[in-house]
Amino acid sequence: MSKIDVLNIKGEKVKNITLSDSVFGIEPNDVVIYDAIRLATANSRQGTHAIKTRSEVSGGGRKPWRQKRTGRARQGSTRAPHWYHGGVVFGPRTERNYTLKMNRKERQLALKSALTYKVLDKELIVLDELKLASNKTKEVKEILSNLKAERNVLIVVDELDDDLILATRNLNNVLLLSADEINTYDIISANVLVATEEAIKSVEEALA
Repeated sequence: MSKIDVLNIKGEKVKNITLSDSVFGIEPNDVVIYDAIRLATANSRQGTHAIKTRSEVSGGGRKPWRQKRTGRARQGSTRAPHWYHGGVVFGPRTERNYTLKMNRKERQLALKSALTYKVLDKELIVLDELKLASNKTKEVKEILSNLKAERNVLIVVDELDDDLILATRNLNNVLLLSADEINTYDIISANVLVATEEAIKSVEEALA
């Protein structure tokens, strides 16, 4: 059982808590993490990309020149694929589906592996609570400065409140999630994971 310091919003140590080894202390599985990241990126693709074939490109209804006795190769349309502004052959179509699937146990293993890496790399900061006096972005920036977490930051709380949502939405380097929304991709993408003590307990209960 590994222990970690619990800080307040001023960056001062308040106490220690013990992290569950079944969630934050497993043997990380890199293959499953890769699969989870691939799943997240693939499922975010809309598949709305498309091209126009020669039958969909505007123009080309008239035969460019007569069939014979011109000294040039015969042509039937100016919208054939080898013509400038012609249709595209074998291009992407909207029928393609990029959705991937992953077993629930694999998802959990990937999430536990990502959380374990945050502990091993000392990129996990636990707060006793995260309550703001206002919805000002300046207040969140001061808190992150006190915690020395000014790069890509993932903030995880047990429950979202309006002040915290409004205060973090204009920060490009901050992503705010509730404990039941965390996923492998966002954890791996963040340089620092800042979580409240209640959020840690919720995650442990969900993944135990």
